[in-house]
Amino acid sequence: MNTADILIIGAGAAGLMAARELAITGKKIIVLEADNRIGGRIYTKHDAITGKYMELGAEFVHGDLPVTLGLLNEAGIKYRSASAEMVQYANGAFLEDESFIEHWDLLIDRLNSLQQDISIEEFMQKGFPGDKYARMRTSVRQFVSGYDTGDPQKASCFALRKEWQHEDDSAQHRVEGGYVSLMNYLAAECKAHDGEILLHSIAKDIYWEPGKVSVITVDGTAYHAQQMILAVPLGVLKASEGQTGAITFHPPLKAHAEAIQRMGFGAVIKILLEFDEPFWYSEQTKERIGRSLDNIGYLLSQEEIPTWWTQFPERSSVFTGWIGGPDAEAKKDMTDEDILQQSLQSLANIFKLGVDELQQRLKTWQVMNWTAKPFTRGSYAYDTVNASACRHTLNAPVDNTLFFAGEYLYEGTAMGTVEAALTSGKGVAGVISQVH
Repeated sequence: MNTADILIIGAGAAGLMAARELAITGKKIIVLEADNRIGGRIYTKHDAITGKYMELGAEFVHGDLPVTLGLLNEAGIKYRSASAEMVQYANGAFLEDESFIEHWDLLIDRLNSLQQDISIEEFMQKGFPGDKYARMRTSVRQFVSGYDTGDPQKASCFALRKEWQHEDDSAQHRVEGGYVSLMNYLAAECKAHDGEILLHSIAKDIYWEPGKVSVITVDGTAYHAQQMILAVPLGVLKASEGQTGAITFHPPLKAHAEAIQRMGFGAVIKILLEFDEPFWYSEQTKERIGRSLDNIGYLLSQEEIPTWWTQFPERSSVFTGWIGGPDAEAKKDMTDEDILQQSLQSLANIFKLGVDELQQRLKTWQVMNWTAKPFTRGSYAYDTVNASACRHTLNAPVDNTLFFAGEYLYEGTAMGTVEAALTSGKGVAGVISQVH
């Protein structure tokens, strides 16, 4: 029978965390996942022959984050430091001045004195006009688009102020064997307590009344429970009726639908390039560009694909490219091959090499266009000016029957991270457990 105590839609970090927590308490759990794998925006691709892996989605633990590190320790999964040198390239040269954003202290001072929230773009235009601050405005826009994958015209000053004051530069980690090992651990824990995880199960219609909920999937299968957790990405909740992956509520959730549309969900494309060797460390590169990149971890540029990183301290031959925000949104309908060519051209410009040479040295490549994926439709949430009120609406259970979970509902300083998703999933499971 397709009947459970609790149905969970989405087997990403939030859904699996909630499933594990509730299954342990003896609840009958069914998780429905639209895709052909668990993990959601965590997607570790393993090479069975070499044993190597690539992170096509989430890659870093940004700081000493309690829920993520606690789970990794509980599961016995090792992690290692990913802290490394950040290098900037602009106007045809590597910058010696490593200050990331000019006039940073002045920017923070003025943000701190802001009384009413506005978008970061409006704030920069009003507070820092003219040529003197042109480079600073560009850097701030790039940071909001790249790191937060947000639209500067919508991103909240108050949220960015909070984030920038809590930036923990010192601690970055990577999960040994890839983030998917943590997802596999949660899934195994859920199944060990008789929970079910069903792949290729695309939720389409949700019929609910207090204490009773049914899901009809695209293939017409019905599932029933007393309660449901919606743990799909915000981008999927934003999808219009008729789009792949879109979910329709019967009766509609008017206030929730409005809150969902008013929240910010970013765009991102991630590019993984594996070369015959890590040429960025070579003597020839050092001579050509006039400096050593021996400790390079992160490379920021103004190229078409602006952000790059290595696997430092591992001397891997994989170079990862990243483009977020409105610029990624604008590329969402491009072919993977065209994005690859833009990536190679960006690297050719930075390293003063020919595109043909880079093409010849390329062993494998993968473009992960998360914004074009129907069961994701973007990257992760960023705060708009009214996001706080929207979160308040979405975090409130609907008649103790429908619950929402996901990184976009997290209230702390690690926004848009796996930590945010795990925390939300754990929190919702706690609310459901307390009621019974």
